[in-house]
Amino acid sequence: MKTILLLVASNIFMTLAWYGHLKFKFLEGKSLAVIILVSWGIALLEYCFMVPANRLGYLSGTFTGYQLKVIQEVITLAVFVGFAWLVLKERFTWNYGVSFGFLLLAVYFAVAFKPAGAPPGH
Repeated sequence: MKTILLLVASNIFMTLAWYGHLKFKFLEGKSLAVIILVSWGIALLEYCFMVPANRLGYLSGTFTGYQLKVIQEVITLAVFVGFAWLVLKERFTWNYGVSFGFLLLAVYFAVAFKPAGAPPGH
């Protein structure tokens, strides 16, 4: 559970770094260089959560690298859906829902079966 919570925190910062500048009022009229530097600063916080999440999940034997990546991608999209709805004011339409459903199936298939040739502890 710690791994998942760290991944959620990481992805909140990642979404802010990648897309927040589209709506941050304090960045209006600023140069692209300033916007990039602000985004990098936010992305540093993302790494402060992502690296421990991956180390904890992998080194504990809880998840394989593939599993961590698939889980991370679904968390990324879940966080982005909330951001797009609340901040960007974009609608979540049926086609996005279907595509998100397929990604949830990907997580299921990634974690539901023991991978062949997994390292000890997995």
